[in-house]
Amino acid sequence: MKKILSSFALATLLTMSQSYAQENKVTPEIAELIKKHNLEQVEFDYVQKKVGIGFRGDAQAILIDARPALKYEKGTIPSSLNITDSSFENDYKQIMNISKDKELIVFCAGFNCEKSPIVAQMLKKNGHKNVKVYSAGEPEWASKSYLEIGTNVVKVYQENNSALLVDTRPQIKYFQETIPGSLSIPDTNLDKLIGRLPIDKNEKIVTFCAGYTCEKSNIVANKLYSEGYKNVSVYAAGLPAWKEAGLGTTANAKVKTEAKEKKQFTPNGAKLGEDEGSIDGEWLKAQILENKVPEYIQIVNVLSAKDFKKGHIKGSINIEADKLTAKELFEKLPKGKTIVFNCSAGARSIEAWSKLKKEKVDISDILYFDANITCEGEKCKIEVNEPLGV
Repeated sequence: MKKILSSFALATLLTMSQSYAQENKVTPEIAELIKKHNLEQVEFDYVQKKVGIGFRGDAQAILIDARPALKYEKGTIPSSLNITDSSFENDYKQIMNISKDKELIVFCAGFNCEKSPIVAQMLKKNGHKNVKVYSAGEPEWASKSYLEIGTNVVKVYQENNSALLVDTRPQIKYFQETIPGSLSIPDTNLDKLIGRLPIDKNEKIVTFCAGYTCEKSNIVANKLYSEGYKNVSVYAAGLPAWKEAGLGTTANAKVKTEAKEKKQFTPNGAKLGEDEGSIDGEWLKAQILENKVPEYIQIVNVLSAKDFKKGHIKGSINIEADKLTAKELFEKLPKGKTIVFNCSAGARSIEAWSKLKKEKVDISDILYFDANITCEGEKCKIEVNEPLGV
């Protein structure tokens, strides 16, 4: 006699199988954290259903991006809030008044990123009862859907004319005021006006409207992605955030066109990257792989001693930045060298640099290496992350 499983039993088995699949992709250390804190893992399809069209007012769960603010602004899952472990107390204010039963889904930089289980546990300690972890995180989402980006990224795109900005508000609003250089394609006329978009579906397109209370930009971004435009992102903060940042609009005609001469090298001669505080990733990667890192550069691995022992860049030293104040960290750094922070995915190194910047210490010769780095002993695989304007 055949037994028929109830819908509840099927759902339970599906959740268990998804969780198992996720657990077998994360590192042993992260798997241990997930098990220790009894965290449920979810996959892309589950998260996508909860996110909906990506509009904050429509999402069924609150997405929490546990990566540093610079990573969050560069590209996150639509509707996400940014809450990191290093500035949890301040970041948590965004959700401190929501119901403790509200579903929260935490993610970070993929299967080798420990920030999501750490932040998830911190949320549980604050009384939240429905916290899940999306271990595949931003890397998987970016390969399957569109991202949400911040004001600084849009500013770079606009200044470099490296993306098509699409204003999805009604045309009357567009004529009143918009971001200079943007194209008017209201969501209500998308089918009629879609022919105005580039023929090349690899072109970078950024949709925006009237801020987080406006879903029009998400509607258009979803439609464009489904039509084959895979390089689409949404500027959910929209025109209000653009104006709040003091950036020019067609109404005030104060577009800043002056080009400031940008420094290319540190005082010691290290090549600077496009993003503030970064070293040129490809330049440093070449020096490392050719075993020609200049003597004036000291690479500082900011991870734990345990992680450092597993593998690290040749010649690097270990200072666990998370456990130190800005003053303590600065005092431990070798003097007279160009300091380059590194970690496994760029997040911790950015946080170490940001910690020093926030306390206004001299960071003129202190940089971070934004790259995904996997080492066995001193043999390392390095994948450089793209800067904001790329």
